[in-house]
Amino acid sequence: MAEYIANQVQNVALNNAIDFSDSIPCNKGYIYHEDGTGIFIAKGKTSNCFARYQVTFNGNIAIPTGGTISPIAIAISVNGEIRNASTAIFTPTAVETYGNVSSTAIVTVPRGCCFSIGIRYIDATILDTATDPTPTIEVANANVVINRIA
Repeated sequence: MAEYIANQVQNVALNNAIDFSDSIPCNKGYIYHEDGTGIFIAKGKTSNCFARYQVTFNGNIAIPTGGTISPIAIAISVNGEIRNASTAIFTPTAVETYGNVSSTAIVTVPRGCCFSIGIRYIDATILDTATDPTPTIEVANANVVINRIA
């Protein structure tokens, strides 16, 4: 198990990853992360056909002062692709109003491969073309836990 946190408020631009500053790293070398970045590398280090990880994110998100009220969302990405089922959406009632979101995904890494994992701010208004997504959101008290489950 590895845990990564970012307690300080950070501004995250649309389609960018949330950065994590502190960690309780994986002691077995299954997960690699450089503090201050938003990319995690999961290794397919196994004698089986694959290694399987459960990725769980929890954090508070808001629209910063000056932003327009609209739904905002985060999702888990694997190798740059969003896992749509992991999308967590929050619609604040005012700017600087935080809401807690949580998301989980199972990531299967083939033996000998490495996959990149991130938590990204994505467009929550994709179905409403009349609304433009807010260009940045605020993220606070972010936490991601990556458990090797197989």
